[in-house]
Amino acid sequence: MSNFDSEPSLNKIDDYNGKESKQKRNTVRLIILFCLAIGAVFAYLKTTSIPNDYVGTSEQPGISTSKK
Repeated sequence: MSNFDSEPSLNKIDDYNGKESKQKRNTVRLIILFCLAIGAVFAYLKTTSIPNDYVGTSEQPGISTSKK
């Protein structure tokens, strides 16, 4: 009797060799698009935020970061 039938193999996996279901394919695409959208939102928020480089107060001006 052969034990090779009970061994796992790639051919027994449903998604192997382009045989995935349409629902799984659409789910993966949806997750990738969702992650890209979240990344785009974070990138937009990061680029539109203006850092405050001023060091000091009105009484003690501190370091001027402006170019003269």
